[in-house]
Amino acid sequence: MTTLRIRIILNLSYNDMSVKEIQDLGLTKQREAVLRVIRDADEHLTANEVFVSAKQLLPGISFATVYNSLRFLKEAGHIAEIRFGSGASLYDRKLARHDHAICTKCGVLVDIEMEHPAELVELAAKYSKFKPESLDFTLRGICPDCNK
Repeated sequence: MTTLRIRIILNLSYNDMSVKEIQDLGLTKQREAVLRVIRDADEHLTANEVFVSAKQLLPGISFATVYNSLRFLKEAGHIAEIRFGSGASLYDRKLARHDHAICTKCGVLVDIEMEHPAELVELAAKYSKFKPESLDFTLRGICPDCNK
């Protein structure tokens, strides 16, 4: 007899999930703590920021466990990872396609909800000679707080 393991990934809105609903996902307590930290954050977090907050929930958690939990949660479709060049990755609770604006002075990162014109995707594909699969827009500039 062969046993098959099947993982079903659902894109859920973790912002609206209760602690009980997160517990019902069947995650280890460490992964659950990492997911709660990201779900409860009002901003995008680095792995180190997740570690500091997760340590408040589980004092014995290690950085390696947080890092491995972030990788697992990303691969399982529970969180998103945002990479900008060679800098530290940021982790996002928002799974739906969206774009970002990043401040070149303070580094704050905010979400942008907008649609891309088809012509922009076609032009980017033409210039790059890539077959387009997706297009992510990142606006770099100075945020309102730094622009004062």
